[in-house]
Amino acid sequence: MIKHTQFSKTLRAWMDTFMHRSMRGWSHFAKSTGLSMPQFSILMQLHHKGPCGISEISERFDVTAAAASQLVDKLVQAGYLERAEDPADRRAKLLTLSAAGEVLISQGTEERYRWMDDLALVLSVEEREKVSEALTLLTHAVEKMETQNRKS
Repeated sequence: MIKHTQFSKTLRAWMDTFMHRSMRGWSHFAKSTGLSMPQFSILMQLHHKGPCGISEISERFDVTAAAASQLVDKLVQAGYLERAEDPADRRAKLLTLSAAGEVLISQGTEERYRWMDDLALVLSVEEREKVSEALTLLTHAVEKMETQNRKS
């Protein structure tokens, strides 16, 4: 029977490995595009959270509005972001991902996880099944935790 501390150590070791490999793929992809990680992070925020204004980017990334504006300007010039009038406030502009921005995020995500395809090749069918079962259990456990946290 595995002890709680050993289980935690095993999970932490996997998480460290996973994050390192995942972020390395992400970083290499971002560099290949000529974008900085903050610029790429802005694209990811818009991808996951939808349109927002400069002030939200400034707050989210803890930079001045001027710095956020400068980062955004480069992304607009590169064709990855579009500015549109905010329907709630015609003086304000909303930033949205352009079609090119969506494609870039999709490519980056594929690159970020490419190493997992290689990992699957070094595992036997039986090992892949065991890992898949274990990860399914972990995913369900996290979902259960999230549901409980929302209720409290």
